[in-house]
Amino acid sequence: MKVSQAEFQNMKEEIVKDLISRLMDERGLSMEQAFDVVYTSRLFEKLNNPKTGLFFQSSGYVYSYLAEELQPT
Repeated sequence: MKVSQAEFQNMKEEIVKDLISRLMDERGLSMEQAFDVVYTSRLFEKLNNPKTGLFFQSSGYVYSYLAEELQPT
């Protein structure tokens, strides 16, 4: 299914909003910290690329990838 650039942007922003909210709720981060975590993550690079299709997924599914990325190595 093809989406316009505006639709892609809106869907991506909704997921980012949910990711930030979950980081604040589940990890006790401040809003600023949560924004920083999301926007500097490898996941955000993938979410920013419409070819990955991540913007079609639920925010819970996308969050699972972010949580995995944040696991200590």
